[in-house]
Amino acid sequence: MRLADLDCVTIDAYGTLFALEDPVPVLESGLRRHGVERSPDEIATALETEIDYYSAHTSEGRDTDSLARLRRDSCALFLSSLAVEIDSEEFLPDFAVSLRFRAEPGAIEGLRQLRDCGLALAVVSNWDCSLEQRLEETGLLGFFDCVVSAAQVGTSKPDPRIFLYTLKQLSAAPARSLHIGDSEGDRAGAAAAGMDFAWAPIERVVKELFE
Repeated sequence: MRLADLDCVTIDAYGTLFALEDPVPVLESGLRRHGVERSPDEIATALETEIDYYSAHTSEGRDTDSLARLRRDSCALFLSSLAVEIDSEEFLPDFAVSLRFRAEPGAIEGLRQLRDCGLALAVVSNWDCSLEQRLEETGLLGFFDCVVSAAQVGTSKPDPRIFLYTLKQLSAAPARSLHIGDSEGDRAGAAAAGMDFAWAPIERVVKELFE
């Protein structure tokens, strides 16, 4: 798709706009404060289990209370996966502080170029109600006209309804819209909504659009 054919670009969040800083060293220190020793590999494996669980349940984090419950459950699963007998409520502050995010390389400059072209920009993400907070922490929020999460609309990619809902907020036609993402759910959902699709990273996609 050419730049001249676009009115709107929607972008996935995690893995496309921002990434998780390595939480293993922080988790290792947190466990040690509670008298528990685990290897980095053991912690990383348990974290993968937690991430898979969280990813499958992000739409349940609809508000402050439900998000807190989801985080407690995820923390408990992490500890259980390590066979650690620490109360999840007690360890939750250590777990939360380990989750630090950063903008993906080239994301901010790419967004600036798209914005300078007058395109409508939106985030479409399988994320909980903290999405705007994460975007703000990583310096990304100000680029977007609309931020839509699975928790907000009650459905997740690859369901095309999350894309169609977003385009409706922007009064954008699917045929003149592009979605950038890093997963098959991104690709399939965008295609089902009638949108074009490009694989992340954003930096490469923007470069190709401007060629």
